[in-house]
Amino acid sequence: MNSVELSHIRYRYPLTKGYALDDVTFAFEQGKFYGVIGPNGGGKSTLCSLIKGLIPDFYLGELTGGVTIEGRPVGEWDKSELCSKVGYIFQNPFTQISGIRDSVLEEIVIGLENLGMEKEEMIRRAMAVVEQVGIYDLLQKNPNELTGGQRQRVAFASILAMDADIYVIDEPTSQLDPDGTESIFQIIRSLKEQQKTVILVEHKIELLAEYADEILVIDGGKLIRSGPTREVLSDYGLVRRQVALPQTVLFGHEMARAGMPLRALPITLEEAETYVRERGGEAV
Repeated sequence: MNSVELSHIRYRYPLTKGYALDDVTFAFEQGKFYGVIGPNGGGKSTLCSLIKGLIPDFYLGELTGGVTIEGRPVGEWDKSELCSKVGYIFQNPFTQISGIRDSVLEEIVIGLENLGMEKEEMIRRAMAVVEQVGIYDLLQKNPNELTGGQRQRVAFASILAMDADIYVIDEPTSQLDPDGTESIFQIIRSLKEQQKTVILVEHKIELLAEYADEILVIDGGKLIRSGPTREVLSDYGLVRRQVALPQTVLFGHEMARAGMPLRALPITLEEAETYVRERGGEAV
């Protein structure tokens, strides 16, 4: 079953002439992890806002085409129902923290309170995600006094607590160090294992190469490429459109140009190391 379907979407923001999304059609399958990449300003965040239902009700503007969530047009979903169905983690954690709660624990359960959930169940869910995200030491801190990286983890926890079926995540690692980034990707992988649908905008292409099932490339509001991760990230032609590819892919192409082709084009560091060893060279 498809979690989200977009059919000939065209959208432009108020007071603009160009389309932020231009004739985008795609079906996101349940339980898959999708990476969304492309040049800055190409329409990636707009795509996230569209799926979450913020377009056109919140951002206004002109929208044509169809958006369905689990077979129902997004406009037919009750707003509270849609919030529990689609979890949205913003690019900027400072905009996701409510600013009205005195502790991280209270911040995490705010969405559950809005759903009218029983207190015992709220606490159970909150503690489960606190352990999952690794923020137990932050529970009693004021969310407004946290660092950007800490806020990002709290924002992530508050959305995970909603236990949505679809997660739309816009650059969640922008405020995190490498260890924090890796922990977030481990959480995203666990969501996929739970048959959640994950749609992730992320510039750290090497991690998408390792974890994502499929990749969408958006440039100038258009979906210019989509398909299995290996297939898309092996497309060297994307470089000409200023689309970042894994360094291992660029390395593989350079090896071929130098007359020393590898057995296959590596998209992960592990693959690159294996193929280089096979040639009798040192691991990269």
